[in-house]
Amino acid sequence: MTNDELASLDAQTRQALDAYGFDADQFRRLQAMVAEGALSPETNAVTGGVESSRPEDITRLPAPGDAGYEEAHATGLELLRSGTVASVVLNGGMATRFGGVVKGVVEAIDGRSFLELKLAQAHAIGAALAAPAHVAVMNSYATDATTREFVAGLDLPEPLYFSQYVSLRLEADGSLFRDADGRPSLYSPGHGDFLLAFRRSGVLHELQDRGVQYVTVSNVDNLPARLDPVVLGVHMLQGKPMTAEVVQNKGDVGGSPARVDGRLQIVEGMRFPAGFDASKLPFTNVNTVTFDLEALDQDFELTWLYVEKQVEGRTAVQLERLYHEASAFLDTTYLEVPAVGPRGRFLPIKTPADLEAAQGPLRELIDRPPLS
Repeated sequence: MTNDELASLDAQTRQALDAYGFDADQFRRLQAMVAEGALSPETNAVTGGVESSRPEDITRLPAPGDAGYEEAHATGLELLRSGTVASVVLNGGMATRFGGVVKGVVEAIDGRSFLELKLAQAHAIGAALAAPAHVAVMNSYATDATTREFVAGLDLPEPLYFSQYVSLRLEADGSLFRDADGRPSLYSPGHGDFLLAFRRSGVLHELQDRGVQYVTVSNVDNLPARLDPVVLGVHMLQGKPMTAEVVQNKGDVGGSPARVDGRLQIVEGMRFPAGFDASKLPFTNVNTVTFDLEALDQDFELTWLYVEKQVEGRTAVQLERLYHEASAFLDTTYLEVPAVGPRGRFLPIKTPADLEAAQGPLRELIDRPPLS
């Protein structure tokens, strides 16, 4: 996009770009790479040899009665009691899967929304331990205003807020993708923005000033992924700056821990080489990660991925990054957690049909004591 094209954007588009951190120089570089073919579906694939994880690569979350459970539980409780842990909720995206309504404010069960339940979980744990409840929420330009207004009306302390950035969709030839009215089409470029926006927004350093040393990051639609003393204890006792939760693979094609030239990391489904059957990998990434906070106070060279989306019945190109690619740079514990059951930690709800089917498990979840 030329300088003249940037200057000629309509006022509403310009306002959104300015408000949500649009980087014009970076956009021009990426746009040129799309036009030249340097970014394409083929360039998504990792380079190097790809192998499955090995049994010794995975740490199992101990259950009551298992060796290591009591130590992990006691360690995690002390972290929570000391106020050194924060919860970060990913509430970004484009608010499209629930009919244009921001998912975080959608009623999940009993008149309570996903985000309300996430906030309430954190504050219930804090209340049970007489400890601070530190919560930060990452919105996007499509979810920010609605979320803030909704949370302001709840009888809960407001979280810290920060936002994903915003960019412009492209055609396959690198030109701007325009909607039926001829306007540029905006989107949020993936949850990889978390690593940069968390730091640049000042929220990371605000949490440090409050004494926070660890953060657990989870999706707003995954309600079982709350602060858990055993998960936190395992994270600290393993001594690595990143702990990525995984569940047994049931044939999914999402991200998985895999070895790339011998290094274990989370590899997204679209990044596996052609012909590699990721559905047979033993574990699936659930996008819940615990970090040492100080490990996030740096830049990460995340991969820009070429993603095709259907927009108004046409194919648009989005360039996105994923935050769990930090596992390619940070020593990581891959923690097998139960997906379901009384200690389950993975119940993703992507569509209204998923929500309807999940009412039973959600009922059990909200009845759990805060530190069970």
